[in-house]
Amino acid sequence: MTNPPHGDDPMWARPTQGQPQQPPPPEPSAATERMSSAPGAEARPTERIERPQADPATQHIPRQDAPPPPPPPPPGKENPLRRFFSDPLSVALVLVIVAALGIAGVLAGELYARNRANTIVAQVTSCVVEDEASASFGVVPPFLWQHARKKYTNISIETAGNQVRDAKGMTVNIDIEDVQLAETANSGGTIGSLVATITWTAEGIKETVQGAIPLFGGIVSDVQTNTNDGTIELRGGLGSITAKPRIDEEGLALDVLSVSGLGFTLPRETVQPVLDAFTSQLTKGYPMGIHADSVDVTDSGVTAVFSTTNATIPPANEDPCFAGL
Repeated sequence: MTNPPHGDDPMWARPTQGQPQQPPPPEPSAATERMSSAPGAEARPTERIERPQADPATQHIPRQDAPPPPPPPPPGKENPLRRFFSDPLSVALVLVIVAALGIAGVLAGELYARNRANTIVAQVTSCVVEDEASASFGVVPPFLWQHARKKYTNISIETAGNQVRDAKGMTVNIDIEDVQLAETANSGGTIGSLVATITWTAEGIKETVQGAIPLFGGIVSDVQTNTNDGTIELRGGLGSITAKPRIDEEGLALDVLSVSGLGFTLPRETVQPVLDAFTSQLTKGYPMGIHADSVDVTDSGVTAVFSTTNATIPPANEDPCFAGL
């Protein structure tokens, strides 16, 4: 074994038996080294150095949390509208209601337009016959369809029965077919056919004669009809006139068969001109070529049929009664 250098501890070369050699303790670190105070200096307590505040430009700003998402709909609460339309029965019910409302609207328009047209035609008729009248259009096809085409299949008209012009107690029932409205300078349209049935009561004939025939009318107190020979008899306190109605050109005429007064037979020429003027004023001169076709004597009076075909409706400037059309 080598001897230790001179002056060194002799234990360096002779370690203790049974004990391993320990390394020397580490020297204190400079960062943790305790600095000794100067001799004679007074000991001071440990001073706390505050940490400088951070630069405002780099100050940490805490992040604001995003708003939480809306909560999901609670189970079992589905959109009512979506649930409604997903039900076939509900959809069918809606369609039925919509269809019903549409049909109701069309029917309301049909009724209004039909009533308005009935009123207009009744006013035209009243102007012509000088009596109240009512009118109705055919139900097929619907009136709105007829009005859109300005072509009407059939119209029925009835007067009140008070009078026709100056003929008291006369009623007219009119059936019109195939009316086409087309206003021009010379026409308001066309009528395919018109048939008018006129009923003149015996009481109406008496009232008319009393007011229309001078002198003789004042003495007529009764009118009798005879269906066997088709005659009517005008009776008064001083005499009577027997006449037979017939068709004369466009209207009706009363042919005097006999005249009696105070028990004597008088010439019929004394009364015939008066009756001719009377009947001509009452039954002739109707518009659109309306003329008499037949006449019959009944138990209650006289019935006549007037008609026209393919007639032209007068323009408003020619006949003011048709201005409403």
